[in-house]
Amino acid sequence: MNSVDFLLANKDITYDIRTEIKRLGRPIPDLIISKTDVGKLRNYSRNFSSVYDIFKWLCGCPKRNKLFCSNCLLMGDNRSALTQEECVGKGRHKATA
Repeated sequence: MNSVDFLLANKDITYDIRTEIKRLGRPIPDLIISKTDVGKLRNYSRNFSSVYDIFKWLCGCPKRNKLFCSNCLLMGDNRSALTQEECVGKGRHKATA
């Protein structure tokens, strides 16, 4: 019930189900998300392994290998993966570290 796929597939979730999902906690699976940039002298690699500790509102989907905002998924505000134009770009999400 507290998976990204469930939340994406069900638009009309009752208050009781939302409360139970919140009690279960956000899904934080281990995802393999990395980015490699080519520099002049060497390649730079960025990994997102501890991102759940830094941003307490993030959750992940192992099937899609993407990050989502758990609050937006649960409340139905934004049901797509995080992109600069959508969820994060609106300035609602801040680091909590």
